[in-house]
Amino acid sequence: METQQFNIIGSQSLVEWVGRKVTGAHNGTIAIKEGTLTFKDNHLLSGRFVIDTRSIKILDITDPVTNAQFAGHLASDDFFSSEQYPEAIFEISYAEPINKGAYHVTGNLTIKGITQLISFNAQVDRSGNTVTASGKITVDRTKFGIKFRSGNFFQNLGDTLIYNNFDLGTHLTAQAATQPEVTAQPIHA
Repeated sequence: METQQFNIIGSQSLVEWVGRKVTGAHNGTIAIKEGTLTFKDNHLLSGRFVIDTRSIKILDITDPVTNAQFAGHLASDDFFSSEQYPEAIFEISYAEPINKGAYHVTGNLTIKGITQLISFNAQVDRSGNTVTASGKITVDRTKFGIKFRSGNFFQNLGDTLIYNNFDLGTHLTAQAATQPEVTAQPIHA
């Protein structure tokens, strides 16, 4: 029974997001700050990663002024309250193997200090000291207190309605944690 921890490499990991509204969609990225994945006997056992909500980028808006305004709005209390809640956290509570490298992952997602249980399928590949993992998480933003222009809370929004569900495409790369060397101590009689 071997247990091994892998540390997520933030510079090689990210979350791609897509939010939809009546008139179209927006997409971008969010940085992953840190995290770990733990394996037992070569199977994903647990994990945790921290998303930096202050790093939200919008990729589909090319005008710098409009992009900055939109990024500011996503960071505001209407959406992620990034100043008050600079981190969102996902913690795996259970990973059920489906087939080679595929898992059904269940865990707790915390956004704006609100924690909800979510499940999704993920592909986890381990090669030597490196692990890559990806999965698509669909999140109902209203369960995390993000109600701005939601049809559940506001009427007559027309074409300004923003759909409740948004997608997070998670891409992680992790490296095996270095194990402290154990040196043999001489036995004294």
